[in-house]
Amino acid sequence: MNWEIAKTHKLDYLNSLPADKYSFKAADSTRNFAQQMLHLAHGNTFLAMNGTVQEPIMLNRNPEQTPSAQTRDSVMYFVNASYDFVIEGIKKPDSNKLGEKVHRNLGNRDETRYAWIRKAFEHQTHHLGQATIYIRLAGLRPPNEQLF
Repeated sequence: MNWEIAKTHKLDYLNSLPADKYSFKAADSTRNFAQQMLHLAHGNTFLAMNGTVQEPIMLNRNPEQTPSAQTRDSVMYFVNASYDFVIEGIKKPDSNKLGEKVHRNLGNRDETRYAWIRKAFEHQTHHLGQATIYIRLAGLRPPNEQLF
């Protein structure tokens, strides 16, 4: 499953940067590496909850805005939890519900459950691209791409 591959790949990314570099920013006006990855985790759970029939996690808590969540161990926890949430949700739902429309105020959208899951995957891929730049700017080499 693509989400399981994505989870493994993100863990490789998290492990490629030393703990003391998690506060690294590409520019003053950007998130630091930890915030990027926490934003990815929050996006995974928020977007995917619209596509699955699970109770949301992290809905009322945005770890990206919590300084104590920006340690390497906390980032790993939240990223892992977000992927586990999505993977579990995808494996559970009644496939007949994937075509149901779900309304969210995020852009005042009515999208199918399947579209919300696809949007979550697109979002995490976007932030992986940003994380690649952070790792390179820190003088390190990002992990190789994992397609299968």
